[in-house]
Amino acid sequence: FAALHAAVPGLPLASSTVLPGIVLNRDFAAYCPAEGELRALLVTEPLRPALTAPGIEFVVNSEGQYQASLRWIERRTEALVKHLQSNNVKLLLSSTKQDKVVIYYAKLYGVSVVECLLSEEIALISEITGVSPYAPFGDNMFREITETAVASFCQPLLLGSKRCVHIGFTSVCTFQPHCLILCGPVDGVNEQHAVALREAFTMLQQLFKTIDQ
Repeated sequence: FAALHAAVPGLPLASSTVLPGIVLNRDFAAYCPAEGELRALLVTEPLRPALTAPGIEFVVNSEGQYQASLRWIERRTEALVKHLQSNNVKLLLSSTKQDKVVIYYAKLYGVSVVECLLSEEIALISEITGVSPYAPFGDNMFREITETAVASFCQPLLLGSKRCVHIGFTSVCTFQPHCLILCGPVDGVNEQHAVALREAFTMLQQLFKTIDQ
């Protein structure tokens, strides 16, 4: 329930509504409008390669070597984002904050980015779509990307003064997610309504379990 409702203070209760899909309470780090169905990719690690791995010492003998290493990283980052584009990935959903060079190339190659997702949000999207997070630096970085989810739409959503991301995923199960938008004059009223609705849903769940038995 926590991931499937959003509270908007400062609006009348009558403005409350139910929206298909899910609403993420953050703005796009990069937004590239796309029409029709689009492919989304979940990631849980930075797409910009690191100069070294944990426990490994990286040694350079000159400023020139260091700058050359940075140029190599930038070229590799561009190649990876371009690889996403070539696999028709139009949306990147990341649990980590991505480097500014990733955002730059995402905008350049038409890939929208939403970052800093909570682990609960990643888990919910995985449950809805049936896909697992993509590991970009495996044995073959440029293999075909098959871990993509399908979204029917992905667009900005303004809730009061807060910019959010509204996504409609094609579900692989009977669960068709909808998001409850709760409006009220102040946060306290919205919290009371949210608690009451959650308790009502819990009661309905228990009732249906009893009937099934």
